[in-house]
Amino acid sequence: MQKRLIPGLSLVLVFFSLAQPLLPQTAAPAAAPASASSDTNARLARLELQAADAKSSADNAWMLTSAALVLMMTGPGLALFYGGLVRKKNVLGTMMQSFALMAVITVLWGLFSFSLAFGSGNSFIGGLDHLFLRGVGAAPDGDYAATIPLQTFMVYQLMFAIITPGLIAGAFAERMKFSAMMAFMILWSIVIYDPMAHMVWGKSGLLNAALGGRFPTLDFAGGTVVHITSGVSALVCALYMGKRLGYPKEPMPPHSVVLSFIGACLLWVGWFGFNAGSALSAGSLATSAFVATHFAAAAAAVGWAGAEWLRNGKPSVLGAISGSVAGLVAITPAAGFVKPMPALVIGLIAGVFCYWMVAKVKALFGYDDSLDAFGVHGAGGTLGALLTGVFASSTVNPMFKDAQGHTMPSGMIEGNAHQLLNQFVGVAISWGLAIVGTLVILKIVDATIGLRVAPEEEIQGLDLSQHGEEGYFWEPSA
Repeated sequence: MQKRLIPGLSLVLVFFSLAQPLLPQTAAPAAAPASASSDTNARLARLELQAADAKSSADNAWMLTSAALVLMMTGPGLALFYGGLVRKKNVLGTMMQSFALMAVITVLWGLFSFSLAFGSGNSFIGGLDHLFLRGVGAAPDGDYAATIPLQTFMVYQLMFAIITPGLIAGAFAERMKFSAMMAFMILWSIVIYDPMAHMVWGKSGLLNAALGGRFPTLDFAGGTVVHITSGVSALVCALYMGKRLGYPKEPMPPHSVVLSFIGACLLWVGWFGFNAGSALSAGSLATSAFVATHFAAAAAAVGWAGAEWLRNGKPSVLGAISGSVAGLVAITPAAGFVKPMPALVIGLIAGVFCYWMVAKVKALFGYDDSLDAFGVHGAGGTLGALLTGVFASSTVNPMFKDAQGHTMPSGMIEGNAHQLLNQFVGVAISWGLAIVGTLVILKIVDATIGLRVAPEEEIQGLDLSQHGEEGYFWEPSA
C-alpha cells in the first residue's frame, strides 16, 4: 500500500510545479503595478518634455521669421517707399538713411540700448543689467516670453528700434546733412525710443499693461512706442528745419511711384511680423493679430482711395498705398486686442482721417512734412491708440484680471470706460516726450554740426552732395 501512494504523490507534486506559473499570484501583486506606474510616469514626463521642446522650437522659429520680416520693413520696404517719393537727385541719400540705421542702431542696441529698454529699472528707464548683452542668451525671460530664448526676444525688439527713427526721415527728406541725421538719430534713439519702449513694454514700466504699470496702456506692437513718437518728432523736425527750397511754389512730385508701390507692398507683408510677431509665440493670438492687421490695411486703402476719388474724381496709386500704410499704423496698437470687424472699422476710419490730415491740415498750416510722416504715423498712431481703448476685447486677449483671477473687460465697448483714460495718458506721454526730446536734440545738433545742407547742395541733391554718387546714370546716346 505504501509503495502505491508514493508514485501517486509524486505525480501530484509534478503537476503543481508545472501549473504554478499559470495560477494567480498572491505574494507579488504590488510590485508589478508599482513598476508599471513608474514606467508610465517616466514616459509621460518624456512626452511632456518633448511637447515643451516642440512648442519652444515652433515659437522660436516664428519669432526669428518675424524678426526678419520687420527688418525687411526698413530695407528694402521703407527705403523703397521713401526713396520713390523724393526727387531722383535724392533717391540714394534717402535710401541710405534707412540702411545706415540698420547698422548703427544695431551696434547701440547691443552695447546698452536693449538694457535701457528692457532691463530691470524704474518706471521710466531700464537699468544696466544687460549691458553689452550680459545675461542675454538661450534661457528665456518669463516676464517677456517664456518659450523663446531671451536672445531671440532681444533681436526681435531690435528690429523695432531700427525702423522707428527711420520713419522720422520722411519729414526732413531732401534737406538734412547726413552727418546731422546720424547724430540726431543716435541721440533720438537713446533719449526718446529707449525710455518709451521701457515705459510701455519693460519690467516695472509706467505704462506696461502686462506687468502692472501705473497707467496700463494697451499697445500691442507699438502705436505709442513707434508711430506716435516718430510721427510727432517728424512734425517737430519739419517745423524746426523749415521748408525745402521752392516749396510749395515749385512742383516736387515723386520721381518713381513704382518704387514706392513696391516698398508699400513690402511694408504690408513685413507688418505681419511686426504685429503678429508681437504675440511672442506661434499660437492663436498671433493668428488674431495677423487677421486684424490684414483687414485694417485693406479697409484703410479703400477709405483713403475712396475719399480721394470723391474729392478729386480719380483714385491715385499713391493715395491707395498711403492709405494701406495708414491702416497698418492705426491697427498696430490694437492688433492683439480686437476682432476682425473692429479692425475693419479702425482701418476705414484711419484711411479717411489720415487722408484729411495730409490733404487738408498740412495745406492749412503750410508745414513741409516732405513724405507725410506726421500725417500718416503721428496722426494714425494717435487715432489707433485711442481706438484700441474703445474696441479692445477680453475674448481676444484677456489682459486684465481681478484678485480672484477672473477676466475683466478690456475696452470701453465691453464696459471698461476707464481704459480710454489710460490710453489718453499713454498718448500724452508719448507726445510730450517726442516734442520736448526732439526739440532739445535738434538744438544740440544744430548748434554743434548744423542740421541743414547748404542751399547749393540742396539744389544739387543729397546723392551727389552727401555721398558723391547718383542713383541713376544713363550714357548719352551716340
